[in-house]
Amino acid sequence: MRSKQIAAVMMGTFLVFGSLPFSVLAKDNENEDAYTTKDEAIYGKLGANGSLQDMYVVNTFHDTKPGTITDHGDYTDVRNLSNLLDIEQMDDSKVRFQVEKGDDNFYYQGAIDNRPLPWNIEITYMLDGKEIDPNELAGKNGSLELQIKTSGNDDADPAFFENYMMQISLTLDPVKFDQIQAPDATKAKSGKDTMLTFTVMPKKEETFIVSADVTDLELDPINISATPAAIPFDDPDLGDMKGDMTSLADAIKKINDGVGDLKGGISDLNGGATELSNGSSSYLNGINQLNQSSGELVGGSSEIQKALQQVAGALQSAPNETPDTGDLKQLPEGLRALAAGLNETADGLDELRTNYDKAYSSLAEALNAVPNGNITEDQIEELLKSDVDQEVVNQLLESYESAQRAKGTYESVKPLFDAVTGTLDNISGAVRKMADEANSTASAVESGLDNMDGFDELEKLQSGISDLASQYQSFHQGLAEYTNGVSDLASNYQEIDKGIKGLGSGTASLDEGTGALQNGTEELEKETSDLPNEMQSEIDKMLEEYDTSDFEPISFVSEENKKVDVVQFALQTESIEIEEPESIKETKEEQKGLWDRFLDLFR
Repeated sequence: MRSKQIAAVMMGTFLVFGSLPFSVLAKDNENEDAYTTKDEAIYGKLGANGSLQDMYVVNTFHDTKPGTITDHGDYTDVRNLSNLLDIEQMDDSKVRFQVEKGDDNFYYQGAIDNRPLPWNIEITYMLDGKEIDPNELAGKNGSLELQIKTSGNDDADPAFFENYMMQISLTLDPVKFDQIQAPDATKAKSGKDTMLTFTVMPKKEETFIVSADVTDLELDPINISATPAAIPFDDPDLGDMKGDMTSLADAIKKINDGVGDLKGGISDLNGGATELSNGSSSYLNGINQLNQSSGELVGGSSEIQKALQQVAGALQSAPNETPDTGDLKQLPEGLRALAAGLNETADGLDELRTNYDKAYSSLAEALNAVPNGNITEDQIEELLKSDVDQEVVNQLLESYESAQRAKGTYESVKPLFDAVTGTLDNISGAVRKMADEANSTASAVESGLDNMDGFDELEKLQSGISDLASQYQSFHQGLAEYTNGVSDLASNYQEIDKGIKGLGSGTASLDEGTGALQNGTEELEKETSDLPNEMQSEIDKMLEEYDTSDFEPISFVSEENKKVDVVQFALQTESIEIEEPESIKETKEEQKGLWDRFLDLFR
């Protein structure tokens, strides 16, 4: 009886342990060389708003050898994807499995529900300017704006955010989407559909916007992938570009030198314009004073003319009567007063000529100081393309062109300016001659009065006075024409003086503007003098920022996992679909054969 009990116990023990996998009976001693590297592919299902719903990981072990392998991960469920053997989940977040002979690569899947993604992904929808829940979008019409916002998740290991590049892809049906606008996307055609792809570089937070007119809206899932941005960058060949940059820096230096020369010329022009304005003011004052005295001259001459005509008339109407010599004695006084006025006029003309010479000399010196167009069209074009304030540049160019035109006009009318001095000298000489004639006439009248004796002398006096009255009429007409000319000159020169003062104001502004321009071109020259080296430095910084070739892959699931080679993410949002009416489908239970029922034992 006892032997039967022992036999029964042994048989039961054999049946129990014989049904267990060999790996359970094996010692807990793992082969560290059981695989070469491990990959992790993280698959995530997101809501239409970007929130994480489900996530699982497919682990791949490369070049495996028969034996026991232990992996790490806090999985809620695991599944063997390589063979029919069970995978053991242990309490300390370990996963143990047996690799059989012939399994070159081993795969298993694990579900995770408590591990955050390295990125925050927020997707919002605006329909006709109002935010709308994605669950209410299906079948809608209107103007849609879809916004995708990404940022680093502080609750996850920052290594992925800092070293991974993320791509976001949308597929849009042209029947549903029209007038698609996506400024930051790369667009491509996939059959009839439009594909939009956005790229997020490592360490970057981005916001992307897609807008379109939608009809019966449906949207396929948005696919998001993230992979290491371990892209090696070769140093670019910048030889030709550096040569171009050096040429540009040299051209800017020439522009600055040209602007410096122009600034000097315009400063001289401004100084000359100031002197010209001062001389013009003196000239205008002299003309006005001369004009005022001209009226008095004409008035006095008119009185003398009347007196001569009255005396001549009186002598002719009463040839046998002795005239009142008291009236005749006043005539020389009037003639000498007229001569004095004419001499003052001549003095005024001489002063006018002196002031004119000074003003004309200042004008000539200022205009001759204007550079003869030594800024080329190419330099102007480079200046317009530069970073210098374009308003100042345009003002400078307009003033520069105006100065060139003024200089050209001056050169064409220079003979007329040169003739003014001679004309003023001639007028002054003629006026002094008239003054001398008036003095001579006064002396002749006085001599005639002193020597008048009897009718013979009276007849000579009558004849002399008559001739004098006739000649004086011509003299008076010439004097009147002269004073009218002075009046016109005074009136017209008012506008000339305004123009000269405007020129002075304009050249002052121009001088100030070119000073600001020169400051700008000097600053531009300083900034571009070392442009090739600065460009190289900036390129090196950019390469350094995006070069993650030294990144050592780490496990997303557990930091205890070693020999990690590739970790990548594949995320997908829910689609937005119009629900179809439910249909009643008759399903027949499939009849299972013996083999299917046998396989069910292992499922």
